Amino acid sequence: MPLGKKVRSSSASGRLETQHVSSILCELWRTADRTMGSGCCVEKLTDDCSEERELLSQNRRRHSITQGDEAQMRKQHPIIDSTRRLCNLKHACFMNCLIDETISLDNLQKLKLAFEEFERGGSRSIDAKCFGLIVKKCLGLPKTSNAQIQRLFKKIDYLGQGQISWGEFCRHMMHEYKENQETVRRSKQVAFTLPASMKTLCHGIPIVNIHSSHDGTIVTVREDGVVCCCSPELKPLKTKHLFNEGPASRKSKWASDFILMTEFNKLMIGTGDREIQLYELSTLEPYCQINALETVPLTLDFGCTGPDKCYIVYGDAEGCVTIILISYVGDTLRLWNKLQEIENMPNIAIDDAVLFPNVTFVRWKVHQDWVTQAKYFHSFQAVVSSSKEESTSLVIGCVLPLTDAEQQLDDIREACYEGKTKKIQLSWTPQLRASCDQTVFNISKGVKTFDLCQKHSLLVTGGMDRLIRMWNPHFSGKPNGILKGHSAPITYLHIIPENGQIFSVSIDCTVKIWDIQDQCCLFTADSQASGIHGDISACSYSSAVKSFYFAADCMAVLSLKIRPRLHSRLTVSHDETVMCCGYSEEFRQVVSCSEGSVVKVWDFDTGRQVFEFGGTHDQSAITCMAFDPKGRRLITGGRDGCVKIWNFNDGQCLKTLRKDGECHKVCDCIFLQVHRTFYVMSVGGDRKIDMYPDIPEGLHHVQRPQPSWQDDLRSGHKEDILCVAQCPPSLLATSSYDGEIIVWNVISGRIRCRLVSPLLAEHQNVEGLDTSVPSIIFFKNSKLQHFSSATALLSAGAMGCINIWNVLSGSKLAGSFKASKFQQKITKLAKTAKDTLLYAADRIGYIYVYNMEKFIAGQKSPRAEGFWRAHTSQITGLQIVDNDQVVLTSSTDYTVRLWSAHGEYIGTFGQSESWNVHISSSWKHPAVPYEVLIDPLSMPHHEILNVETSSDYIDTDKTGAHKCELKALSWNSQAC
Repeated sequence: MPLGKKVRSSSASGRLETQHVSSILCELWRTADRTMGSGCCVEKLTDDCSEERELLSQNRRRHSITQGDEAQMRKQHPIIDSTRRLCNLKHACFMNCLIDETISLDNLQKLKLAFEEFERGGSRSIDAKCFGLIVKKCLGLPKTSNAQIQRLFKKIDYLGQGQISWGEFCRHMMHEYKENQETVRRSKQVAFTLPASMKTLCHGIPIVNIHSSHDGTIVTVREDGVVCCCSPELKPLKTKHLFNEGPASRKSKWASDFILMTEFNKLMIGTGDREIQLYELSTLEPYCQINALETVPLTLDFGCTGPDKCYIVYGDAEGCVTIILISYVGDTLRLWNKLQEIENMPNIAIDDAVLFPNVTFVRWKVHQDWVTQAKYFHSFQAVVSSSKEESTSLVIGCVLPLTDAEQQLDDIREACYEGKTKKIQLSWTPQLRASCDQTVFNISKGVKTFDLCQKHSLLVTGGMDRLIRMWNPHFSGKPNGILKGHSAPITYLHIIPENGQIFSVSIDCTVKIWDIQDQCCLFTADSQASGIHGDISACSYSSAVKSFYFAADCMAVLSLKIRPRLHSRLTVSHDETVMCCGYSEEFRQVVSCSEGSVVKVWDFDTGRQVFEFGGTHDQSAITCMAFDPKGRRLITGGRDGCVKIWNFNDGQCLKTLRKDGECHKVCDCIFLQVHRTFYVMSVGGDRKIDMYPDIPEGLHHVQRPQPSWQDDLRSGHKEDILCVAQCPPSLLATSSYDGEIIVWNVISGRIRCRLVSPLLAEHQNVEGLDTSVPSIIFFKNSKLQHFSSATALLSAGAMGCINIWNVLSGSKLAGSFKASKFQQKITKLAKTAKDTLLYAADRIGYIYVYNMEKFIAGQKSPRAEGFWRAHTSQITGLQIVDNDQVVLTSSTDYTVRLWSAHGEYIGTFGQSESWNVHISSSWKHPAVPYEVLIDPLSMPHHEILNVETSSDYIDTDKTGAHKCELKALSWNSQAC
């Protein structure tokens, strides 16, 4: 080997060496030259997208879908077609998803080496241009658009510094992955209603088993033969002692197990007298019994295999599983019901029962210990049994001998046709299955309980070792998974196929719910939380009522928390009340926050969910939100009294803003600038204004507010502050629950003026009138008349009114008008970029649009330019996106929606169909949200609708007076 020649060891890790490339960066720069030569750059793409929006905004919107829309648009504007493909690609598959799908250890090592080479060159971080080159080369994504990569770069560079480091890249990916996992977990969230509902048992005699019928009726049988039928809420419906019906000389019996034969309306009980007794399920009257069994049936099961065919299966103390196959069940049982009675019960011995042509009897020797459970599974055509003996802990075997079963049935049919008596000598000697006819599972310390599911091809076992093992039922070598978490032996297992969940119960009264796919515990209810105590003698899950039933010291029921089922036509954005929403122009994303402390990020252009994270305020509701000036960080306030700053694209909490001592609810927060310093300001239940300097590079995660203004301490608000608004450079206004508005000089911290919301004459004596001011907004427009400096403050008043204040000229009330047609409280105010149009949202979901340039103080109230019903309950978020001429709303009805500036329904975030904001044919319009359509308040109000049918007279004057109002509703689709 020539000296000096470098050889790469076969065990070397990710550093790649070639004869042509001295470093990864060299190759990257070559790629950069080729890329720049092709003219593909971020600025070009941005310009193209802007041009597309401009061209589309000029195109007249249509509300019908035709096949020629796309072709006509391409013909009119050829440049749009190629640009739209890039934008659609951006919306269809985000860069984060691409990295998740293509990342590998090899690629990650290449990426790290590229960052390290920049560090060796003296730079500890890289800019957006270099980041794009590295990602394309190291991750093998040459066709990925620069816009996608720049979007990812901005998400990592949440401070807008223009550079990122390797550590920041890794931290972003780690947080995003963690929150995605949490999102999956939340989607599978399940819980019981705690504590359990209890019913005291009259006697201390154990209940042998619990079963439920199809209608949810709960049936229990005690060891002494007492049957009790209860409602799903454990209210007694019927109780009867079955074993005391005979003569006084009859010996006492005890029940070993029971099962419901609901298809035949029968109750089957196994007894210690080696009997199988059948009772009418509806009346609990004796029907018939099979006696003289060889052993006591410890565990019973019943399976219906056809319209009139069934299996009776039981296991005994000798480790045997006995199967009685009955054909023509109805006729056979009616014959047995006519036989001679013994102690008021028609009786047939098992030796005589098997002589019937419709009965087949098989007894298998399966285990070396007591059978703990035996079940027949029709989907597998097999009997499964378990015991505590390790060598045959669980066995899945055939029902009948596979070799001579058909021959036996032919003999039976032949004897029947010849009219001869069936000559079969019953042999109690158990048979041994051939090894090919059964699958044996060897499990340490045996199996006490199991369940089998065909949908998931899953067998679960549990026992004394406190472990739940998950098996492929066709292979007994090793389990596919082991679920650990119980601290006591497991007594009950049940698989819920439709939910992909396993329910387990241990003898210490602990109930757990497991996810099959993730093999993780979703919920735990211990005895302290559930209130269930004592030794569990029986338990059962009822799928009919989604509840768990237990028999211990008392009867108890644990009910699953069921999420309310919405109408199939209803679409929701969150699973709980939406408290606020906002739009990030930087990412073209919508962010919404819920009462369940969940933040969701949506793609503005398609309505698809991009990301979500939860637990933001320790499960407290998020009450308000705002963005930083660059639109890359999210500020949220909560009922826990904390304000938090987030990188909302990966769920990382960057800073917690909190006061010392007791914390009160935060009602509103904003991001404002005073001179060259940025602040986060919050107001709420403590009735003070808190200001936190924006110090992203601060060493402490928890930050305290600056000292309060002296005027705020001495003469601030006396009630909770509900809203805050800023008018740069120096004005700040706050409103409170008692109707008072204070205007501040934000630079000096002094009070400029106080405003008290007036009441109209007709509202003076209204009892319990709501005078709070939930929303205020500054309005600056040179065309506003009678306003000095053209600055006005608008505030929500009582009974749907909006008050207009001249804050720079004597702080006088310039005017007031009724904004809500239904006199409902205005909850949100918003304005267009040029302060021309005012949008007002009320408590019942209506949005009203007013042109403030037409407002003249002292004259008649302005008429709404238009109004529409956006939601069926209170609107909690309202924002105008001027560049796209759309309106963003959120509501307590769990939805976040997008509308055109004129009220045309674009869609609900989270709906199954995507939309394109710039193509009206992709909108829901002229359709409206279903719940809005059917709500009575959505109907237009007009005298002609209320006229009595007996009268033919219509007042033309009154009709004409409402023409304008109906015209305003004509473009309101829900009035159609």
